[in-house]
Amino acid sequence: MKKMVSVLMPLLLMLTFIPSAFAEKAPEKKSSVKYQVPPSVRNISKENTYPNSTQDVPLLQPSDLTKKLINSSRVKIENPDLIRMLNESSINSTPFALGYRAIVYLGQWPLNYESAETSPNWEFQKINTNYFDNRGGKVPYQIKYVQESQKIIRGGLTAKIPNAEDVKKMMLLKSMEKTRLPLSFETIIGSGTKNDHIYNIPANRLGYLYAYAPGVNEKGKVTYGEVYLMLKGNKKSIVIKNVTSQGIGAWIPVQDFVSFGFLASERPR
Repeated sequence: MKKMVSVLMPLLLMLTFIPSAFAEKAPEKKSSVKYQVPPSVRNISKENTYPNSTQDVPLLQPSDLTKKLINSSRVKIENPDLIRMLNESSINSTPFALGYRAIVYLGQWPLNYESAETSPNWEFQKINTNYFDNRGGKVPYQIKYVQESQKIIRGGLTAKIPNAEDVKKMMLLKSMEKTRLPLSFETIIGSGTKNDHIYNIPANRLGYLYAYAPGVNEKGKVTYGEVYLMLKGNKKSIVIKNVTSQGIGAWIPVQDFVSFGFLASERPR
Protein backbone atom coordinates (compact mmCIF):
# COMPACT_ATOMS: atom_id res chain seq x y z
CA MET A 1 0.00 0.00 0.00
CA LYS A 2 2.80 2.38 0.91
CA LYS A 3 4.50 1.58 -2.37
CA MET A 4 1.31 2.44 -4.33
CA VAL A 5 0.97 5.76 -2.50
CA SER A 6 4.59 6.62 -3.19
CA VAL A 7 4.01 5.98 -6.91
CA LEU A 8 0.65 7.80 -7.16
CA MET A 9 1.72 10.99 -5.37
CA PRO A 10 4.25 12.11 -8.01
CA LEU A 11 1.68 11.40 -10.73
CA LEU A 12 -0.94 13.53 -8.99
CA LEU A 13 1.55 16.35 -8.59
CA MET A 14 2.41 16.20 -12.30
CA LEU A 15 -1.28 16.36 -13.24
CA THR A 16 -1.74 19.37 -10.96
CA PHE A 17 0.95 21.36 -12.77
CA ILE A 18 -0.03 20.42 -16.33
CA PRO A 19 -3.03 22.86 -16.62
CA SER A 20 -0.98 25.78 -15.31
CA ALA A 21 1.78 25.00 -17.79
CA PHE A 22 -0.72 25.01 -20.66
CA ALA A 23 -2.22 28.26 -19.34
CA GLU A 24 1.16 29.95 -19.49
CA LYS A 25 1.68 28.87 -23.11
CA ALA A 26 -1.79 29.92 -24.25
CA PRO A 27 -1.49 32.56 -26.99
CA GLU A 28 -2.41 36.08 -26.03
CA LYS A 29 -5.23 37.77 -27.84
CA LYS A 30 -3.99 40.51 -30.12
CA SER A 31 -5.44 43.87 -29.18
CA SER A 32 -7.08 45.79 -32.00
CA VAL A 33 -5.11 48.70 -33.44
CA LYS A 34 -6.23 52.03 -32.04
CA TYR A 35 -5.53 55.47 -33.47
CA GLN A 36 -5.87 57.45 -30.26
CA VAL A 37 -5.23 61.18 -30.54
CA PRO A 38 -2.46 62.17 -28.06
CA PRO A 39 -3.04 65.03 -25.55
CA SER A 40 -0.63 67.30 -27.45
CA VAL A 41 -2.96 67.24 -30.49
CA ARG A 42 -6.03 69.49 -30.46
CA ASN A 43 -9.04 69.97 -32.66
CA ILE A 44 -9.11 73.59 -33.91
CA SER A 45 -12.08 73.26 -36.31
CA LYS A 46 -14.06 75.91 -34.41
CA GLU A 47 -11.11 78.29 -34.05
CA ASN A 48 -9.78 77.86 -37.59
CA THR A 49 -10.22 81.15 -39.45
CA TYR A 50 -10.28 79.24 -42.75
CA PRO A 51 -13.46 77.12 -43.06
CA ASN A 52 -12.33 73.84 -44.59
CA SER A 53 -14.99 71.98 -46.48
CA THR A 54 -15.64 68.53 -45.07
CA GLN A 55 -13.95 65.84 -47.13
CA ASP A 56 -16.77 63.45 -47.83
CA VAL A 57 -16.05 60.66 -50.29
CA PRO A 58 -19.46 59.15 -51.04
CA LEU A 59 -19.70 55.42 -50.47
CA LEU A 60 -21.94 54.61 -53.39
CA GLN A 61 -24.59 51.96 -52.99
CA PRO A 62 -24.65 49.75 -56.09
CA SER A 63 -27.97 49.23 -57.84
CA ASP A 64 -29.47 45.75 -58.13
CA LEU A 65 -28.00 45.35 -61.61
CA THR A 66 -24.59 46.63 -60.46
CA LYS A 67 -24.63 44.20 -57.52
CA LYS A 68 -25.22 41.28 -59.88
CA LEU A 69 -22.44 42.47 -62.19
CA ILE A 70 -19.97 42.99 -59.32
CA ASN A 71 -20.79 39.59 -57.83
CA SER A 72 -20.17 37.96 -61.21
CA SER A 73 -16.58 39.26 -61.27
CA ARG A 74 -13.77 37.09 -59.94
CA VAL A 75 -11.85 40.24 -58.94
CA LYS A 76 -13.20 42.48 -56.18
CA ILE A 77 -14.55 45.80 -57.46
CA GLU A 78 -14.54 48.76 -55.04
CA ASN A 79 -13.75 51.75 -57.26
CA PRO A 80 -16.52 54.35 -56.58
CA ASP A 81 -16.26 55.82 -60.09
CA LEU A 82 -16.60 52.41 -61.75
CA ILE A 83 -19.58 51.61 -59.51
CA ARG A 84 -21.16 54.97 -60.44
CA MET A 85 -20.74 54.22 -64.15
CA LEU A 86 -22.34 50.79 -63.73
CA ASN A 87 -25.20 52.38 -61.72
CA GLU A 88 -25.87 54.76 -64.59
CA SER A 89 -25.95 51.93 -67.13
CA SER A 90 -29.18 50.28 -68.22
CA ILE A 91 -29.31 46.97 -70.08
CA ASN A 92 -32.73 45.92 -71.33
CA SER A 93 -33.55 42.25 -71.54
CA THR A 94 -35.62 40.91 -74.41
CA PRO A 95 -37.46 37.60 -74.78
CA PHE A 96 -35.89 37.22 -78.25
CA ALA A 97 -32.29 37.35 -76.93
CA LEU A 98 -31.69 33.63 -77.50
CA GLY A 99 -28.29 33.23 -79.15
CA TYR A 100 -27.47 36.93 -78.70
CA ARG A 101 -23.89 37.60 -77.58
CA ALA A 102 -21.88 40.79 -77.15
CA ILE A 103 -18.69 41.92 -75.43
CA VAL A 104 -18.37 45.58 -74.38
CA TYR A 105 -14.95 46.89 -73.35
CA LEU A 106 -15.32 49.39 -70.48
CA GLY A 107 -11.63 50.30 -70.21
CA GLN A 108 -8.78 49.66 -67.79
CA TRP A 109 -9.65 50.55 -64.21
CA PRO A 110 -8.13 50.49 -60.74
CA LEU A 111 -10.52 47.94 -59.24
CA ASN A 112 -9.72 47.86 -55.54
CA TYR A 113 -7.21 48.99 -52.94
CA GLU A 114 -5.96 46.72 -50.14
CA SER A 115 -4.54 48.57 -47.12
CA ALA A 116 -1.44 47.06 -45.52
CA GLU A 117 -0.38 49.77 -43.05
CA THR A 118 -1.91 53.00 -41.75
CA SER A 119 0.43 55.04 -39.51
CA PRO A 120 -0.37 58.50 -38.08
CA ASN A 121 2.46 61.04 -37.90
CA TRP A 122 1.33 63.71 -35.46
CA GLU A 123 4.17 66.05 -36.55
CA PHE A 124 3.74 65.55 -40.29
CA GLN A 125 4.44 69.19 -41.27
CA LYS A 126 5.57 72.20 -39.23
CA ILE A 127 3.18 75.12 -39.73
CA ASN A 128 3.96 77.73 -37.06
CA THR A 129 6.32 78.89 -34.29
CA ASN A 130 5.30 81.25 -31.48
CA TYR A 131 8.23 82.73 -29.54
CA PHE A 132 8.83 84.90 -26.46
CA ASP A 133 12.07 86.01 -24.77
CA ASN A 134 11.59 85.89 -21.00
CA ARG A 135 15.27 86.01 -20.10
CA GLY A 136 14.80 89.42 -18.49
CA GLY A 137 11.64 88.43 -16.66
CA LYS A 138 11.30 87.54 -12.99
CA VAL A 139 8.04 85.60 -13.25
CA PRO A 140 6.76 83.01 -15.76
CA TYR A 141 5.27 84.36 -18.97
CA GLN A 142 2.14 82.80 -20.46
CA ILE A 143 2.14 82.05 -24.17
CA LYS A 144 -0.63 80.75 -26.42
CA TYR A 145 -0.78 79.47 -29.98
CA VAL A 146 -1.54 82.05 -32.66
CA GLN A 147 -1.14 81.10 -36.32
CA GLU A 148 1.02 83.82 -37.85
CA SER A 149 0.29 83.11 -41.52
CA GLN A 150 -2.05 80.93 -43.55
CA LYS A 151 -0.67 77.47 -44.26
CA ILE A 152 -1.79 75.00 -46.91
CA ILE A 153 -0.96 71.38 -46.08
CA ARG A 154 -1.05 69.04 -49.06
CA GLY A 155 -0.72 65.30 -49.19
CA GLY A 156 -0.44 63.02 -52.18
CA LEU A 157 0.71 59.71 -53.55
CA THR A 158 4.32 58.71 -53.03
CA ALA A 159 4.73 57.55 -56.66
CA LYS A 160 3.23 58.14 -60.08
CA ILE A 161 0.48 55.67 -60.83
CA PRO A 162 -2.26 55.31 -63.50
CA ASN A 163 -5.70 56.73 -62.62
CA ALA A 164 -4.22 58.52 -59.60
CA GLU A 165 -7.45 60.30 -58.61
CA ASP A 166 -9.42 57.04 -58.46
CA VAL A 167 -6.67 55.44 -56.37
CA LYS A 168 -6.58 58.43 -53.98
CA LYS A 169 -10.33 58.12 -53.37
CA MET A 170 -10.05 54.43 -52.48
CA MET A 171 -7.02 55.04 -50.23
CA LEU A 172 -8.81 57.92 -48.50
CA LEU A 173 -11.88 55.75 -47.82
CA LYS A 174 -9.78 52.95 -46.32
CA SER A 175 -7.73 55.36 -44.16
CA MET A 176 -10.82 57.14 -42.82
CA GLU A 177 -12.47 53.81 -42.07
CA LYS A 178 -9.42 52.57 -40.11
CA THR A 179 -8.49 55.75 -38.21
CA ARG A 180 -11.89 57.46 -37.78
CA LEU A 181 -10.02 60.74 -38.34
CA PRO A 182 -11.14 63.64 -40.61
CA LEU A 183 -8.70 63.15 -43.49
CA SER A 184 -8.23 65.19 -46.63
CA PHE A 185 -5.50 65.42 -49.26
CA GLU A 186 -5.53 69.19 -48.70
CA THR A 187 -6.32 71.21 -45.61
CA ILE A 188 -5.73 74.86 -44.68
CA ILE A 189 -4.95 76.53 -41.34
CA GLY A 190 -6.03 80.18 -41.54
CA SER A 191 -3.99 83.13 -40.34
CA GLY A 192 -4.94 84.24 -36.81
CA THR A 193 -6.21 80.80 -35.74
CA LYS A 194 -5.81 80.49 -31.95
CA ASN A 195 -5.96 77.96 -29.14
CA ASP A 196 -6.60 78.81 -25.48
CA HIS A 197 -4.17 76.30 -23.97
CA ILE A 198 -1.53 78.15 -21.89
CA TYR A 199 2.21 77.33 -21.83
CA ASN A 200 4.37 78.91 -19.11
CA ILE A 201 7.83 80.21 -20.00
CA PRO A 202 9.95 80.27 -16.81
CA ALA A 203 11.93 83.37 -15.85
CA ASN A 204 15.32 83.69 -17.58
CA ARG A 205 14.21 81.40 -20.39
CA LEU A 206 13.30 81.60 -24.07
CA GLY A 207 9.99 80.00 -24.97
CA TYR A 208 9.17 78.24 -28.25
CA LEU A 209 5.74 76.88 -29.08
CA TYR A 210 5.82 74.78 -32.24
CA ALA A 211 2.71 73.80 -34.19
CA TYR A 212 2.50 70.87 -36.61
CA ALA A 213 -0.14 69.57 -38.98
CA PRO A 214 -0.72 65.83 -38.39
CA GLY A 215 -0.87 63.38 -41.27
CA VAL A 216 -1.45 59.71 -41.98
CA ASN A 217 0.92 57.52 -43.95
CA GLU A 218 -1.13 54.98 -45.91
CA LYS A 219 0.51 52.01 -47.64
CA GLY A 220 -1.01 49.17 -49.59
CA LYS A 221 -1.67 47.58 -52.96
CA VAL A 222 -3.91 48.64 -55.83
CA THR A 223 -5.26 46.13 -58.36
CA TYR A 224 -5.86 47.07 -62.00
CA GLY A 225 -7.67 45.22 -64.74
CA GLU A 226 -9.38 45.51 -68.11
CA VAL A 227 -13.14 45.46 -67.57
CA TYR A 228 -15.46 43.76 -70.06
CA LEU A 229 -19.24 43.59 -69.97
CA MET A 230 -20.38 40.19 -71.27
CA LEU A 231 -23.89 39.83 -72.69
CA LYS A 232 -25.00 36.30 -73.57
CA GLY A 233 -28.67 35.87 -74.14
CA ASN A 234 -30.39 37.28 -71.05
CA LYS A 235 -27.28 36.79 -68.90
CA LYS A 236 -25.03 39.71 -67.99
CA SER A 237 -21.63 39.52 -66.28
CA ILE A 238 -18.36 41.32 -65.74
CA VAL A 239 -15.09 39.76 -66.88
CA ILE A 240 -11.73 41.16 -65.78
CA LYS A 241 -8.67 40.50 -67.93
CA ASN A 242 -4.96 41.31 -67.63
CA VAL A 243 -5.09 41.81 -63.85
CA THR A 244 -2.03 43.50 -62.34
CA SER A 245 -1.16 44.75 -58.84
CA GLN A 246 1.09 47.59 -57.74
CA GLY A 247 2.28 48.78 -54.34
CA ILE A 248 1.50 52.40 -53.50
CA GLY A 249 1.74 54.80 -50.57
CA ALA A 250 0.26 58.18 -49.72
CA TRP A 251 0.47 60.99 -47.17
CA ILE A 252 -2.96 62.26 -46.11
CA PRO A 253 -3.23 65.31 -43.79
CA VAL A 254 -5.60 65.28 -40.81
CA GLN A 255 -8.06 68.12 -41.28
CA ASP A 256 -8.44 70.86 -38.60
CA PHE A 257 -6.09 69.24 -36.08
CA VAL A 258 -2.84 70.76 -34.76
CA SER A 259 -0.07 69.08 -32.77
CA PHE A 260 1.88 71.24 -30.29
CA GLY A 261 5.40 71.04 -28.92
CA PHE A 262 6.70 73.43 -26.24
CA LEU A 263 10.34 74.15 -25.37
CA ALA A 264 11.95 76.50 -22.81
CA SER A 265 15.64 77.18 -23.39
CA GLU A 266 18.43 79.40 -22.03
CA ARG A 267 19.86 79.92 -25.51
CA PRO A 268 18.29 80.87 -28.84
CA ARG A 269 17.49 77.99 -31.11
